[in-house]
Amino acid sequence: MPTLPRPLILLALLALYLIWGSTYLATKVALGSWPPFLLSASRFLLAGTLQYGAMRLSGAAAASRQEWGRAAVVGFCLPLFGNGATVFAQQYIPSGMAALLVATVPMFLVLLGWAAGLTARPTGKVLLGLALGLGGLGLLMSQRSAAPVLLPGHPGIGVAAVLLAAFMWSVGSLYSKKKPIAGSPFLGVGMQMLCGGGFLLVAGLLHGEASAYDLSAVPLKAWGAFAYLVVFGSFVAFSAYIWLLRVVEPALAGTYAFVNPVVAVLLGGLFAGESLNAGMLGGAALIVAAVALVVLGGRQPKRPAQDSQG
Repeated sequence: MPTLPRPLILLALLALYLIWGSTYLATKVALGSWPPFLLSASRFLLAGTLQYGAMRLSGAAAASRQEWGRAAVVGFCLPLFGNGATVFAQQYIPSGMAALLVATVPMFLVLLGWAAGLTARPTGKVLLGLALGLGGLGLLMSQRSAAPVLLPGHPGIGVAAVLLAAFMWSVGSLYSKKKPIAGSPFLGVGMQMLCGGGFLLVAGLLHGEASAYDLSAVPLKAWGAFAYLVVFGSFVAFSAYIWLLRVVEPALAGTYAFVNPVVAVLLGGLFAGESLNAGMLGGAALIVAAVALVVLGGRQPKRPAQDSQG
């Protein structure tokens, strides 16, 4: 495969850095009117239907049962757990803290990639980064935030949900890297969003959210947040992420976790009344340093014959 233009890769990374960092605030706005799992279900079912339909109308071949099976696995790991659990968690913790906890994704990618034989054994820097990351998580979990949340008093539920989301997101990312859907990656994204949206719909119904799903009561501001999640969070950023998993190493695709917390915290402070105390700032600094050590310390020099594909 020929080497891809660096500007194209950088543009995709920039989309992840800025767009996914801002979706935490959009999610918080939308959660004021939508229950969590049905919010994510609506988002992914709509985006998936439009993207899959557009790709099929443009001439993309129909996928096989095997490809749909792969899409279902990714939909189970990424939209259902990776996104659904994070949205669920934002009822209990501020959006900035959720973004900081999602910064553990690159660490999970390195560890799981090594366990699956996709990456090299962790170096000393990587192990140091993991230790710092655990320390940062412990410090974050010990803090109490005065930021407004929908369901105060149970931050541990939110922390546990985000960590589960980060783990499952990493599992799904590595699976997508190892077993990509044949053909257009954008057709595959539509399939994955459809499958994930279906799983989220079932989760929402089992969670008893149908009684709280009243579209007639959704204000214009929440509709705007929902539209932003569909167009930018799903169409643009999710497509960019799945494409990046095909063409670069998973840990590099996961570096969005460096920038997302900064964007989320800044926007949360400006528009949602969120703030970080000294303990949370210390935990955030440890996590960012940990991710840097894990990702940069774990990268291996490439042989001259290799191209940019991981």
